[in-house]
Amino acid sequence: MRGRDLLSIVDLTPEELRGVLEMALRMKQDGCAPLLQGKTLALLFEKASLRTRVSFDVAMQQLGGHAVYLSQAEVGLGQRESVVDIARVLSRYVDAIAARTFAHSNLEVLAKYATVPVINALSDDEHPCQAAADLLTIYEKKGRFAGLSLAFVGDGNNVAASLAQGSAMVGMNFTIASPDGYGLPAPFLGQAERVASLTGVSIRAVTAPEEAVRGADVVYTDVWTSMGQEDQHLERLRAFAGYQVNQQLLSLAAPDAIFMHDLPAHRGEETVDEVIDGPQSVVLDQAENRLHAQRAILALLMGEETG
Repeated sequence: MRGRDLLSIVDLTPEELRGVLEMALRMKQDGCAPLLQGKTLALLFEKASLRTRVSFDVAMQQLGGHAVYLSQAEVGLGQRESVVDIARVLSRYVDAIAARTFAHSNLEVLAKYATVPVINALSDDEHPCQAAADLLTIYEKKGRFAGLSLAFVGDGNNVAASLAQGSAMVGMNFTIASPDGYGLPAPFLGQAERVASLTGVSIRAVTAPEEAVRGADVVYTDVWTSMGQEDQHLERLRAFAGYQVNQQLLSLAAPDAIFMHDLPAHRGEETVDEVIDGPQSVVLDQAENRLHAQRAILALLMGEETG
């Protein structure tokens, strides 16, 4: 993996994804060596962040390197300066770029012109680092992927796209329930289905949340209105009425099901306090695992060959 870009979870093979998860788990349990001593990561962020910024920064520190945070106000990605020039210049200064952008195409241009690895720290299309942390959390809590079913209730957004593909890669069934017009885009659904055909699991898209959640081992939801969609908020509230993961909906899942949310949450919309703060919730473990998953990703992309 050394020297490669990570723009999508499917940039990894299933074996490489499992390798990331195994390294992340080892690092979480045993700590990590200074594998990136003297290395620098640029954090190029168009979008505001809590977990992504802090977890990448701390991960680099713990690996012996350091991070430089660059906001949109400072850089003006594609506005003050072209994405091409930014990629070329940063490549002269740093050893990798983690970019959190709106348009996925900006990531693709960065990757094309940068001579260092480019990591997708979130785009409007995909969120592979979140999916890696989610899969790590599920494996920690359940001890396996085989035979498990994940139900995603809500918008077919970037998190859902990466999670559908990642679930197929590790051999876990995935069902998403969304209102008409808000489902997982066909390219991502199709990609997940193609991978699932090789790993022997099912990928389904339905409209009824009860159908998705019934018997599920993992119940996942996310905000109905993502950053950049604020002008659609009222429209989305109406469209997603009935898709709230409350205790009544969660009760349809397996008795030992876990509840997941990548945060930040809009409490009272996609979920409620009783669920997100309840005994089945693993959202804080999930947030912590961003750090561990990203340490492994950074070590494998930026470090020497570590196996």
